[in-house]
Order: sequence, then C-alpha cells, then structure tokens
Amino acid sequence: MSAASRTPVVIIGAGPVGVTAALLLARRGVHSVVLERHQDVYPLPRAVVVDDEVRRILQSVGVHEEFAALARPARGLRLLDARHRVIAEFPRSPQGHHGFPQTSMFDQPELERLLRDALANRPECELRGGVEVVSVTQDTHGPDDATAPVRVTFRRDGSDEEEHLWADAVLGCDGAGSITRDAVGAAWEDLHFQESWRVIDVRTSRRVRTWEGAEQICCPTRPATFMRVGEDRYRWEFRLPDDEPLDGPDGWERLRNLVAPWADLPSDPSLGDDFEVIRQAQYTFRARIADRWRRGRVFLLGDAAHLTPPFVGQGLCAGLRDAYNLTWKLARVLQQGAHEGLLDTYERERKPHARHVIRVAVAIGWAMTGGQDHGAALRRAVVGTVCRLPGVTAAVSRDLSPALTAGPLVRRRPGLTRRVPAGTFCPQPWVLHDGRRVRLDDLLGDSFAVLTAVPPTAQMTAVATALGARTIRVDDLGDDGALAAWLARGRADAVLLRPDRVVMDTVQAGTGDFTDTAAWAPLLHTARHPADVRHLP
Repeated sequence: MSAASRTPVVIIGAGPVGVTAALLLARRGVHSVVLERHQDVYPLPRAVVVDDEVRRILQSVGVHEEFAALARPARGLRLLDARHRVIAEFPRSPQGHHGFPQTSMFDQPELERLLRDALANRPECELRGGVEVVSVTQDTHGPDDATAPVRVTFRRDGSDEEEHLWADAVLGCDGAGSITRDAVGAAWEDLHFQESWRVIDVRTSRRVRTWEGAEQICCPTRPATFMRVGEDRYRWEFRLPDDEPLDGPDGWERLRNLVAPWADLPSDPSLGDDFEVIRQAQYTFRARIADRWRRGRVFLLGDAAHLTPPFVGQGLCAGLRDAYNLTWKLARVLQQGAHEGLLDTYERERKPHARHVIRVAVAIGWAMTGGQDHGAALRRAVVGTVCRLPGVTAAVSRDLSPALTAGPLVRRRPGLTRRVPAGTFCPQPWVLHDGRRVRLDDLLGDSFAVLTAVPPTAQMTAVATALGARTIRVDDLGDDGALAAWLARGRADAVLLRPDRVVMDTVQAGTGDFTDTAAWAPLLHTARHPADVRHLP
C-alpha cells in the first residue's frame, strides 16, 4: 500500500461540474486533485442546453469566448399538443440579465474539452484519469468537529493496490451513483416523477422543420421533445419502452414515423445515409434530491445531490450553480480562516433553489405526458388556459432561477422583499474600463464588490475595506445607466455583491448604511486578514 499524500481539495468526478469547481478554486489559489474513472472525455452528447446565468459562470473560469464559438442561441420553449398546435410559448431573450443569450444549445463533449484545456493550464489543478474511488472517510471527533482531514481511497486502472489522498475538503461531483453520497449518509427524497425515455442524437444535412427553440409535445400516448443543437445536429426525446428498438429495418420505419413532423425520411434505410443517428440511449428520467448535502468537509454537487427531468434544460445548470455557490466560500475558509459556519450556507441556499427548478421541470413533464391517470386531459387544458393569461409565460421564464432564500448571506427585511434585490444576481452590462468595453464581472474580479449610486459613506468604506472589496460608482461605468436604473428599481443607494455576484446586502435609499452587517460579518471574518469584519460599524 502506497504512502498517503495531502492536498487541500479532492474533487471526485471530472465532468463539467467537477472541472468547473477545480477552475473556480484555482482562481482563488486553492490547489485541487480531480479523480476521474475515465481516461478521456465521454465522447457522446448528453447535456445540450445552458442558460445565461451558467454562461456567466463559464465567463468566471475564462472559457466564455471559446464557448460562444460553439454555442447556438435558442428562441425558448414551446408546449405543443399532439397535433403540434401551440399551447404555450416561453420566449428567451438573445441578451439576458447576465449579459448572454438566455438559452444556448451546445454539444457537451465540446464544452468538456474546453474546460479540460483550461484545467491543463492551471498549475493549481491536477487531473488523474483512470482512477476508481473506493471510499471517502472522515475521522471526526464528535459532531462539532468538521475540520478533520478526509481520506479518499482509490485504485488506478489495472491495479489492485489501494492508494490514499488526505484532503481538507472533498467535493463529490460523481453523479447519480455517487459514492460520496454514501459517505455523507445522504438518502434520496423522491419528488415523484419517473419515466423511461429514448434520447436520440442525430447529424443530418436534410431539411429539418424547426422553430429554433425547444419543442415539448404534450401527448399522453407519445410525448416528445425536439431541439436543434448545432448547425447539423438535432435531438429528439420520446417516451418509448425498451422493447421498441430504432435500428434495423423495423426500427428505421419506427424512427421515420417518429420524426415525420420535423423531417422527411425515405422508406428505404439505404437511402437515408445523410441522416446519421449519433447516439440513442434509454434513460429513466427521475426527480430526486438528497436529504443532506454535507458531512463535515465532504460535499455533494450536481447529480450527486439532485436529479431533475430534462424538460426545462436545468440539469447541468443546477450543478454548475452548486460549484459557483460553494467554491468561493470554501476558498475563504481554507485560505483565509473564515468561520466554518460559512460552509453551512451552501446547502441552505442551493437546496431550496434546486428543489424549485426540479418542481418546474416536473410540472412541465406532467403537462407533456399527462401522467398516467384520468386527470391528464384536464391538467393539459388547465396549463393551456393559464399560460394564455397576460404575463404568465414571462413570469415562468423569469422565475426559473428564483432569488435565494433569506439567510446570513442574503439580507432581506420583512415587507421589503419586492423592493430590495438581495438574493438576486446583479445584472451584467457592458461597461467602460481604461477606454475599453468589458463585461462588468471582468472589472469586478473574483472578490466582493460595492456598487453605489451615491458617494460612499464611512460604513460603506469600512465594509469594503474589511472584505477587500472594490467600491465602484455606477455613474462612472459608461453602461448607459443600466446599473443606476437597477438600483433605483430596488430602492437602493448601494449593494454589496458576493464573489458569485449575488446581492448580499443593500443600502436602502436615503439610509446610508448596509442593513445588517452583524448577521454576516462573523461568518466572513478572516483570521489572516488585517481588517476585522466582526467590528464593522
């Protein structure tokens, strides 16, 4: 047995969530080792859609320009009936709140290669492929001991020898069959959706009738999803039993009938060589959430923590949000000695958000499939009626990623929730910096920031100094007044932004001070920082 070594963070799983987490930690100087059982990127497509919030996360790890070259903006989501008549439409903007198209289609292997290329250029990161993790254990001394090192035991391909890594923290990004979930003692909570679907990825030069957005066919006997992924790439998803293959002569005829509303295929499969099925796979779509996401310094992210049906394209998005939320907090604890309680806010903030997104996906799934009971037709009729009400479709699109719930790092006072933007993301306009147009986050950097529409008060300055935050007057940004108008709508003179660009606290108009530094300052106090946020005014 080999001698064990020590690393600040071990990440189990080198999918998009695990590699993004490693890159986010690296930007803050935290070293990590990523353990992955495969030697290379999984070559076949899986996730195909991200939203503008996630594109902002990709910006934070420095791959957004390369991603833009391979992504395809989509118009939104349509619910269609069995005869392909529009029930409801949920449009998505080409320029969202975060400064990117609200919906982008892409090929997951291409994204993974971008992320791995970025990882290879970071000396803080080490990727070890061909590694099977056997166990994750933390020897704590009682329930209050969360800081004990974590032991990760693994084997390399072709070897029976067990090796060990000791880590200050372990991130389980190892999917639905997560060994890390067992390590934290988590169990699944069933959110009541389970159906077997066939996913079909196609490359074709044939004419395909497309709305340039996702289409969900609401039909109790043959529900389906269709979307254009790339220039010549398309995805269909059908609820099919396992015993309906789509290969061979009979399978070709079945496939031809399935895709007939969108593409005309010849009856002779030998004449369909310009319609290439890249992949067909049977999946069981489930809605589940882990009952706990952390034990000591072991955390669950992505599919290890939550599973969602794909009907609103939020599976990968939710996992990348997990990484964005957790990594800045973990870096602050590991590198600057912040309070261990800061890490408790990860599950507290992300779990309700993930639950909301899963429930939206389940609702769309029910609208599509009608479930399996006699109320199916009634539910679809209600969906159609409700979605025709003014403002409903816009509200559903807007609330797909709701504000974080109130807590130590999201300060909202009763009665002011609608006025104060705490818990929401700051918008990201283009701004001027040194004579160049840049995105706001590129100006703000990776730490806290204070955006203010008024001259900074003594308390604002003290907060900024204690947190190492930049203070920026929005009137000086050359953004055509976008941020000033956003502050005005929230009746705020200034906001304090967290490193993940969520509004943590506000200075309400005319008050001059942040609302409640006493709630969050103890969590963010850093033992190795010259300014002590515990003693803020």
